[in-house]
Amino acid sequence: MELNLNHVIDQVAKDKGIDRDALQETLEQAILQAAKKVFGVEREIEAQYNDAEGVVELFQIIRVADQIVDPYNELTLDEAEEHGLEAELGDELLFQIFYLPKDAQRAREQDERYGDILQLRSQRSAFGRIAAQTAKQVITQRIREAERDNVYNEYIDRKGELITGIVRRFERGNIIVDLGRAEAILPVREQVPRESYRPGDRIQAYVLDVQRNVKGPQIVLSRTSPGLLIKLFEMEVPEIYEGIVRIETAAREPGSRAKIAVSSRDPDVDPVGACVGMKGSRVQAVVQELRGEKIDIVPYSEDPARFVCNAIQPAEVSRVLIDEDTFTMELIVPDDQLSQAIGRRGQNVRLASQLSGWKIDIHSESKIRELEDEAREALMALDGINADHVDTLWRLGYRSLEHIANTAEEELANVPGVSIEDAERIRAGADELLARKAAGEDIRPAPTLPEGFDAEAEWNRWPGDVAALSRDVFEKALRAGRFTLEALAAEDSPEHLAAALNVETDRAVSIIFEAREAVSRLRAAAALAGVEAAPAAEE
Repeated sequence: MELNLNHVIDQVAKDKGIDRDALQETLEQAILQAAKKVFGVEREIEAQYNDAEGVVELFQIIRVADQIVDPYNELTLDEAEEHGLEAELGDELLFQIFYLPKDAQRAREQDERYGDILQLRSQRSAFGRIAAQTAKQVITQRIREAERDNVYNEYIDRKGELITGIVRRFERGNIIVDLGRAEAILPVREQVPRESYRPGDRIQAYVLDVQRNVKGPQIVLSRTSPGLLIKLFEMEVPEIYEGIVRIETAAREPGSRAKIAVSSRDPDVDPVGACVGMKGSRVQAVVQELRGEKIDIVPYSEDPARFVCNAIQPAEVSRVLIDEDTFTMELIVPDDQLSQAIGRRGQNVRLASQLSGWKIDIHSESKIRELEDEAREALMALDGINADHVDTLWRLGYRSLEHIANTAEEELANVPGVSIEDAERIRAGADELLARKAAGEDIRPAPTLPEGFDAEAEWNRWPGDVAALSRDVFEKALRAGRFTLEALAAEDSPEHLAAALNVETDRAVSIIFEAREAVSRLRAAAALAGVEAAPAAEE
């Protein structure tokens, strides 16, 4: 403790970038706490750094009182006078606590004169060593904290940037990356499953977060964040770095496929072409860094429908239906484009949804036609509705019984050709049909049978002992336009038949199988009889 602390403080402040005043204040607090532990927490002690001497000085405060309640911090006026102290009631007397070896003589003199007041004699020598050790620990700890703060301040500004490091080791699946001045962590959740690294490998990652930690700042890296994709394109495409081309949004399924939407501030610059580069050189550089991840680059548009159509590429879209209330778009695509629009395991539509922010439902044109036919059939079942009404309602957006049931009668009455009485009857009919539908009843209107068709004669051709070909199935088949056993036997899609008959797909499979068996038996019987087994519809 003989050493002047000024030299240590100046050197630490210079080398570690620690504020000198902050270091002095930290020393004062540390020495004060150590003093209270040694001399007693009940004492009123102050610590003050003496810049000229380069030491922390301690002072004990003792008040002059009528009666002593606190013997460590109070003395009477008579005691003050006995010790030659000029004081009045209520005064605070300040006594320096000499604890350094160089002040041993002054400490002895103080004990001889004021020892019974201060009561410090037994603790002084021990505290000198404690103070020296405390000062050393405080400076060491402050240096560590300063280094941590410097590292934190350096990397907190690099949050959201690319950073390159060396793989050092693995801890519970996490990769520890050496950045030079600090170590970073690449958590398991931020790693791409198909990527693997070994100690010593170079790794480029996105700085996801910088967190303060007891052991120092924790720098969290990511190889899965869309930010990595964006930053890689900024490195490879000068137009993006210069602000001419902008990446509006990005979506990734790390290690598999990604999509980015780009726009240009300069009408003469093609944003997609700028990102692709000559012969695909720019995008291939990004793909290589992402270990083969496929990247779709699509033009951004302020029009949500156009943007979603761009995002679903390479599939083409025939029509777009927008529901702004639920933020949903229905895309109608040609039948041969359906699988491409959805993508493998729904990947393409999933990425397009993430890219655009809209929920996307995709339907084929044939499926939409089926849905429209079913919806029109349901609307035709309403009392007081004719084909012209259905066409008008369809154009105005009333495309299901639910739409009509949830519409006010006054609003329905605004439909051309519909009076308020018609609207009341239509609403009541929609509620009734929905209730019957919920009960499992077939609410479709009665079928228009082919001319000359005899339903009972056709039913007599059906095997009466086969459960899959029951009378209920027969009635449903007529309503669905399947008038003969041959029509059911010719079905090649159990899903379509299940939807038409309103049955489970497994039951539709049984119906097709049994119909084919029944037709075969009819034809065999007819061959034996020497006549043609014509269905009832063909008279």
